[in-house]
Amino acid sequence: MKGIKRLAQDLNISIGTVSRALNGKSDVSQETRARVMEAAAAMGYVPNQAGRSLRKGNTNAIGFIYEGEVGTTGHGDTFFLGVFSGVQDVLSRHHLDLVVLPCPRDDDPTEHVRRIMARRMVDGLIVSATRRKDSRIELLNRAGIPFVALGRSSTPGTYPWLDLDFAGVAGQATDRMVAAGHRRIAVAVPSNDVNLGFVYLEGYKQALARHGIAFDPELVLRVASSEEGGYQAGHELLSMDNRPTAVLLIYELMAIGLYRRLNEAGVRPGRDVAVVGFRESSLSRFLSPTLTSYRISLRSVGVMLAEALLASMPDYAEHYPMGLVHRVLPLELVEGESDTTFVSAAGRRERDP
Repeated sequence: MKGIKRLAQDLNISIGTVSRALNGKSDVSQETRARVMEAAAAMGYVPNQAGRSLRKGNTNAIGFIYEGEVGTTGHGDTFFLGVFSGVQDVLSRHHLDLVVLPCPRDDDPTEHVRRIMARRMVDGLIVSATRRKDSRIELLNRAGIPFVALGRSSTPGTYPWLDLDFAGVAGQATDRMVAAGHRRIAVAVPSNDVNLGFVYLEGYKQALARHGIAFDPELVLRVASSEEGGYQAGHELLSMDNRPTAVLLIYELMAIGLYRRLNEAGVRPGRDVAVVGFRESSLSRFLSPTLTSYRISLRSVGVMLAEALLASMPDYAEHYPMGLVHRVLPLELVEGESDTTFVSAAGRRERDP
């Protein structure tokens, strides 16, 4: 407090104004905030965040619950690194820190959240890998802890969520394959209970129904969301008596394993089997043939997640008056060469001229 008093005296403004400027409050002008920050830096004054947190009962930190190893979900996946960047951009406006809270694959996700709550580590949470029935959501709702879910869930409750348009992508990709003459279209989805797999599969089923094509459960390949899962999907596809002419992948890095398994059998992706991935990634662009996929700005996803969370927190709601956020984020088609195969009326696989 002595540092704040000294700043107030030197600048000839009130202690309250200095405190609000240091805390980034919106009722302080940019000019005054700049004067306070400049004077604080010259004095070498650093706010006592620990003491402030004890007084206010908060931590000035937001947690991001992430399952798996820090940095990747597969060997080359940078999805969350891009999202983290957008989240931090928003949090920095309010002098909040992002704390990544990885949940090991062998840990129980609900118990992981329970420990975070017990230790009062953060003021709010971003929850990913949302399950169809997610006990973490029930736990956080009962405790009244602010959170936003990355992914929809059928779990009841009033909470914000954002999701990528898995159903829309599945429907568009299926329409694209049907337009090219394909009728036996396989789909690779996660083998776990993460809800995005159910949403994607429903979009695929609805698209088949639109085109009068019967749904065949044999064409649903439930594999791990990884390169190894893609290899397994390729193996299962090759083992079918009536092999599909096309396959849709919910996870872009599955394509790496799929390509390898198909090539081992002398089956060329893009020539003998049409392939459509989900999200465009740096690795998928260097596959041969290049992978047809869908694009979204990960930084923008992170920005929207952070803003949706802060909109639900009383201390920040005035900055983000959008209310309760429920939003599905569209993706943009990026045409590659992996789905240029089309099927003629005679059932032959051919290349587009």
